[in-house]
Amino acid sequence: MNTRILVILSLLVGIGAVLHTVVPPMLFGVKPDMLLSMMFLGILLFPKAKYVLILSFATGFISALTTSAPGGQIANMIDKPITAMLFFALFLLVRDKITTNISIPALTAVGTMISGSIFLSVALYIVGLMEGGFLVLFATIVLPAAIVNTIIMILVYPIVQRIMKRSKPITVS
Repeated sequence: MNTRILVILSLLVGIGAVLHTVVPPMLFGVKPDMLLSMMFLGILLFPKAKYVLILSFATGFISALTTSAPGGQIANMIDKPITAMLFFALFLLVRDKITTNISIPALTAVGTMISGSIFLSVALYIVGLMEGGFLVLFATIVLPAAIVNTIIMILVYPIVQRIMKRSKPITVS
């Protein structure tokens, strides 16, 4: 594994942790997961399975430490690796077929909705509130988080791409 890539991924996780910590809870202690956008950015920059796995476990662990949602610790540890691998698979599927201006925001929105669905299902199962709570929380937490993450990715991804091109190029072989 390339140490420079691991450092960049750890910086993304750190930035995501700060974003995840400062975003206030919206409903029942659940808050939009801004750490997801940094995880997605890391996957987009370094699309290799070993980096995706490391990034997903680190993101899940940090997200579990900073969550305020009831049952969120276990839900984050389950949610992030599954979401990362599904996002990675979808990215590999559309990478050469759809332009990045369309695919990156769309994948970010879909990935956030996948993550939110897994998180809410696990957390609500653990807490015992499965009947009726999912749709309300999905509509009030996950959908706004998907919009915010998509906007973040639209703004940040081109900037990071330019920085990566200007600095010493790091390629994933």
